[in-house]
Amino acid sequence: MGNVASWVAFEAGSAGGAALSHSSTCSSAFQALGNAVAWLRAGMAERFLAGGTEAPLTSFTLAQMRAIGIYSPFAAADWPCRPGAGRPSTFVLGEGAAVFALEKLSGAAWEAAGRPVLPVLEGVGFGFEALGSKTGLSPEGQHFQQAIRHALEQARALPADIDAVVLHSPGTPAGDAAERAALRAILGENLPPLLSNKWLVGHTLGASAALSLDYALHVLETQQWPAAPFASDLAAASPKLIRRILVNAAGFGGNAASVVVSLLPG
Repeated sequence: MGNVASWVAFEAGSAGGAALSHSSTCSSAFQALGNAVAWLRAGMAERFLAGGTEAPLTSFTLAQMRAIGIYSPFAAADWPCRPGAGRPSTFVLGEGAAVFALEKLSGAAWEAAGRPVLPVLEGVGFGFEALGSKTGLSPEGQHFQQAIRHALEQARALPADIDAVVLHSPGTPAGDAAERAALRAILGENLPPLLSNKWLVGHTLGASAALSLDYALHVLETQQWPAAPFASDLAAASPKLIRRILVNAAGFGGNAASVVVSLLPG
């Protein structure tokens, strides 16, 4: 399992292209996206497949999560993962995968293709903080703050340009609060609509960032998403058109990653 990317490349028919695996816990997919963007911008590649996958539903992994006291007490039929709902902790594991095809597209090529509506990965940012605990994070979410600022700088976007946020928010009280503290420190007290797909799919660990980005693209394309059936700070709708979304991810070890994504209008 040391290089899952090489298996994907082989199955995709790639001959001689780079095959790189990333393992940064729950921000792994965005680490892969950042690498892809760097290669594309440097002219080292014309097209890049990047994403994340994880299948953690084993008795061993479930026992680990329960042992650290974060697993949800709610039954499977009762929406056990509840981001932004406060206490108790409602962390729930899930499985999944998502892969994106990235390409550096010039304005001339876009015009020649008939000006199609395309998703644009505007910025990828990373943040890190050193902590005494292997599973902890600072109350103010310093790693989130670094990652968000970095992503905004790359996107050349202002905080006011963010129309919605797809949260990392795993349903743990400390993790949820730290992410929101980081968002308020950068975006201000009046936050844009907060969204999450974890109440639908659980926390898919290394795949979670990729699935959150897929969710963000769905929202950009349809301007719709399901309302959470429990009390939380997740938004049920937006007062305005959503044009640009910030997506967050974070993992054990004090690492975080953020991306800014938008649609290039036709």
